[in-house]
Amino acid sequence: MSSTSNQQVEYLYKILVVGDIGTGKTSIIKRYVHNIFSNSYKSTIGVDFALKVLTYDNNTIIRLQLWDIAGQERFGNMTRVYYKEAVGAFVVFDVTRPPTFDAVQKWKTDIEHKVFLPDERPIPCVLLANKSDMSPAVDIKNETMNNYCAENGFVGWFETSAKENKNIEEAARFLVDKILENYIEVKQEDPEALKIGNPVTLEKNGDSRNAGAGCCGGR
Repeated sequence: MSSTSNQQVEYLYKILVVGDIGTGKTSIIKRYVHNIFSNSYKSTIGVDFALKVLTYDNNTIIRLQLWDIAGQERFGNMTRVYYKEAVGAFVVFDVTRPPTFDAVQKWKTDIEHKVFLPDERPIPCVLLANKSDMSPAVDIKNETMNNYCAENGFVGWFETSAKENKNIEEAARFLVDKILENYIEVKQEDPEALKIGNPVTLEKNGDSRNAGAGCCGGR
């Protein structure tokens, strides 16, 4: 992600955060975006989202729209609308509640059926084993989870704790790396097909030189 010394390139990426109710999706987002944690968040109704701005390197700014998707079944028929133009996802489960891990594949399959990269490959999904500050009731040994991810199409996984701020930044950076890898690959294979994450080139003073360039999500 290099650019000339007097320019910055800015990307806008939409990332889904899905999983069963009570797995800590909102807490993860609040910790990542605002560096806060509370034990008293209410369940998300429908969808909510937050914006995180990253300085990826000296010449690259990345704006992440994190879409917090409700875990309740009654909102399941709305996910196609919510998923539109996403380029990556976190699937979250609660290590203290095995049924939330059992539901992971349901969420992964839902994503695979409803959103794709421009070349029709699946968007990269990272599995988050959340609430690791508590005693796990799910086997989250490295070998077990690595095998699970390989078998189920996850690009990786992280043991996270929103409460202790464990691996939240690392998981996000990992997913962004995967998104950028896909952007480069798709651009090389078929530049005309690329509709996600097209960069806006900025002067170092922040003025846009290409304000019409397409970005994903929230347009």
